[in-house]
Amino acid sequence: MNRQEQIQSIFPDETEIPSDLLSDLPVQIDHYLVDGKLVPWQGPMAEAVSPVRVWNRGVLTPRLIGRYPLLSAKQALTALGAAILAYDNGRGLWPTFSVGQRIRHVQDFVAGMMQQRSKIVRLLMWEIGKPRSDSIKEFDRTVEYIQDTVDALKDLDRVSSRFVMVQNIIGQIRRAPLGVVLCMGPFNYPLNESLTTLIPALIMGNTAIFKPPKHGVMLYGPLLETFRDAFPPGVVNILFGEGRVIVPPLMASARINVLALIGSSGTANEIRKQHPKPNRMRCVLGMEAKNAGIILPDADPDLTAAEVLQGCLSFNGQRCTALKIIFVHKSRVDVFLDRLCRAIDTLTIGMPWKEKVMITPLPEPGKPAYLAGLVEDACEMGAQIVNACGGRILESFYYPAVLYPVTDRMRVYREEQFGPVIPVLGFSDIQTPIDYLTASDYGQQLSIFGNDPDTIARLIDPLVNQVCRVNLNSQCQRGPDSFPFTGRKDSAEGTLSVSDALRAFSIRTLVAARNTEANRAIINNIVREHKSNFLSTDFIL
Repeated sequence: MNRQEQIQSIFPDETEIPSDLLSDLPVQIDHYLVDGKLVPWQGPMAEAVSPVRVWNRGVLTPRLIGRYPLLSAKQALTALGAAILAYDNGRGLWPTFSVGQRIRHVQDFVAGMMQQRSKIVRLLMWEIGKPRSDSIKEFDRTVEYIQDTVDALKDLDRVSSRFVMVQNIIGQIRRAPLGVVLCMGPFNYPLNESLTTLIPALIMGNTAIFKPPKHGVMLYGPLLETFRDAFPPGVVNILFGEGRVIVPPLMASARINVLALIGSSGTANEIRKQHPKPNRMRCVLGMEAKNAGIILPDADPDLTAAEVLQGCLSFNGQRCTALKIIFVHKSRVDVFLDRLCRAIDTLTIGMPWKEKVMITPLPEPGKPAYLAGLVEDACEMGAQIVNACGGRILESFYYPAVLYPVTDRMRVYREEQFGPVIPVLGFSDIQTPIDYLTASDYGQQLSIFGNDPDTIARLIDPLVNQVCRVNLNSQCQRGPDSFPFTGRKDSAEGTLSVSDALRAFSIRTLVAARNTEANRAIINNIVREHKSNFLSTDFIL
């Protein structure tokens, strides 16, 4: 079967779907979590539809995954009230817990989450079209991230468990929570990137309102009871529905202390404007990027093609860290394009459960048409689709398109495509990609492919001031999670990594006293009798 025939027969018949993938479908989420209670919902519901289309009696139809509540401003404000009460201006049970107590609750959550692993993996495949191997990886990596967060907090607390003395002042410096956090995650990593903000926020003593993404919402159905059972009432509140309905009343209240959003800069700016006292709200934002690859004349052709392929097309290029524009030295363009296009021809395409699949249907309903518009614009301006079958569409499936030569007149030169379109530019002067990165609205990462240390060194020095991570002979990526993950310009605000996230959701606070006999006696009594969770020398093992 040739490639065109594979694309035309990409979607399965109902009888071809493995039976284990159909269990529990459709999922009905008819509760939401507020103040430690699963509140029943009998109001309007939204349908979650899979990007996987299914042939049923000769008709290609969307697969219904489930339904979830469309909550209103009233429920949002009830959840806000519960979070405010649980925080109680820093006097609530959760923010005054010891670090060890909060850690135990998070560990209880992980234990409950592990019991839902198979359900969550299935829902990731169905709802966002993520390959089975990537869905498993997302779940397992999230669990590992939470465990690493616990270990990082223990390390941080051990350092903070001692007193310091400076200029005859005794002090103990610890990190304290900020208040009520609104967490909103992205559709492409609806579990991982949601929990890598939510869990650090919680473990540092904040209370939270969490709104799952529009795509990737159903996996939180199996986790509602887990959240309820693991945390005290009001500490975690989960709201389903449309952001434009739920978020404005929360912001207008001026009671949101931290906005944790993984999404677009436009969304972040719009939400921030709705807060009447934005200077009182800390923002932890992961936003869009237009990560570039620079291929130098001496780059290893096989390694480069392999890394660019993965960097551009892993999970259909739907990653903020994906390579989204490629600059190739003109002496290497023909070789690079030949190897890249031949590699695309060998990729496995199909449904998320297919072995070694890489290109799957896209979850956003309008994305194939948007990508087609980018490609059409580029072709009208002089680019060509240089790979066989590039840009072919069948319903929600879009076959990767490699565009060359791309110029600065084309939309794809600046817009983040967030999908399987690969724009390629030739350059003879290295200043060309440098100028692009300098003028770009984004500044997350960059990949440089080459083997000459002198040339690479001359690129590193100016470009580390344009992006926050330079990758040598490898694709852009977030991991390992202990590395800083952030961006310049419109790509990020705040740093997310295992240890950085703990700092992002907290503030340094201290207790200080003059070094007098009376003060020493007071401090010793408080510490010795374990009268304070903050003023303490307890050492967490």
